[in-house]
Amino acid sequence: MTADELLRPDAPPAAPAPPRRGLLLLLLLANSSMFALYMGVGSVLLPTQIADMDPANKVAVLGAVGGASAVFGTVFNPIAGALSDRSGRRNPWILGGALASLAGMAFLGGARTALWAGIGWCLVQATMNVYQAAVTAIVPDRIPLARRGTASAVVGLALPVGGTVGVMIASQTAGRLTTGYLVLGALAAGAALLLAAFCRDVPSRREPAPSVSTREKAAVFLSALADHDFRWAFIGRALMVLGYFSVVGYQLYILDDHIALPDGLEPADAIAVLTPLSMGAMALSTVLGGVLSDRWNRRKVFVGVSAALAGVVTVIPVISPTWTGMLVFSVLNGLAFGCFMAVDTAVVTLVLPRARDAARDMGVLNIANAGPQIIAPFVASAIVTALGGYGPLFLIGGALSLLGALAIVPIRKVR
Repeated sequence: MTADELLRPDAPPAAPAPPRRGLLLLLLLANSSMFALYMGVGSVLLPTQIADMDPANKVAVLGAVGGASAVFGTVFNPIAGALSDRSGRRNPWILGGALASLAGMAFLGGARTALWAGIGWCLVQATMNVYQAAVTAIVPDRIPLARRGTASAVVGLALPVGGTVGVMIASQTAGRLTTGYLVLGALAAGAALLLAAFCRDVPSRREPAPSVSTREKAAVFLSALADHDFRWAFIGRALMVLGYFSVVGYQLYILDDHIALPDGLEPADAIAVLTPLSMGAMALSTVLGGVLSDRWNRRKVFVGVSAALAGVVTVIPVISPTWTGMLVFSVLNGLAFGCFMAVDTAVVTLVLPRARDAARDMGVLNIANAGPQIIAPFVASAIVTALGGYGPLFLIGGALSLLGALAIVPIRKVR
């Protein structure tokens, strides 16, 4: 049996069932808690922990830990998505991933060396990507096509809402790292419990999968990338995320070593100011982008313009490495990234090759989220070390975002 035969559906995929009341709110909570954990740990707690452990080599160590942990996210997300598709259920994977992440956060909080911190963050990335793969699949599972933009906008609010909450918690607990890790882990576990309790699974009826070789399984697993539109959506997302995280992943060190902060303002406190501004702008553009893209039935222009804006604004901290420059950059970057992620998520759900394989294919797409995070820490560390500062890092990150804007052009199925 060929890979093409395996991928051919026996019947047209059924339309998603009408969404249950409160589903969007539950998805907002579930995704917000996830981003609270990612942003709180990645922006504040982990950089602080590593700087305390090895202040002289903090940039290189953070790059190594971030890159290694992202490998786990890249591997576990699509695998968990495929297993979730096969089981026909989402809630066991959501709940199991969140509870395992809580245990991983406890382990991370107790780490006393960079090696153990790296192992802990790898465990958390692996388990949270199990959670993320199942949560991400709920939109194509249960939301009708006509409401994908609005649903994606609501889910997109999770980044600004969750990011702000996570960074605020992390900033307040930077001196008590174990407490910060446990609180963020508990948020994800609590959100998973709510989703599982109030949005019960409707198991899908699937025929037993035919026996195939490992090679055919690999071909099927990555088959979505053979689709023209899905492939370009994947490339655009990967470039945008790579540009964004190359800069954001080092924000604490940028504020410490590159930006002239006002007297008495510590880097962790500065992040607690910048993050609500950026996330507020992100929330605004997320809602406007998602709703207007539905109303006008146009997605590509929103995605392309927002990616281009994200590329252009990175010159601001280079020209003006001041507190004012960072404030302006954070607001404009938030506007750009929020709109991009909201509408691009709608684009992706509209170009999925097969509805019945939504979680698997969204898991493959999430490689474009996690994969660049493997590269970003190593690239950023090398740029800062080799080119002598954070200015070149901003410029290269901006160039990657501009390339991401161009990648939306070849997509054919979406206007």
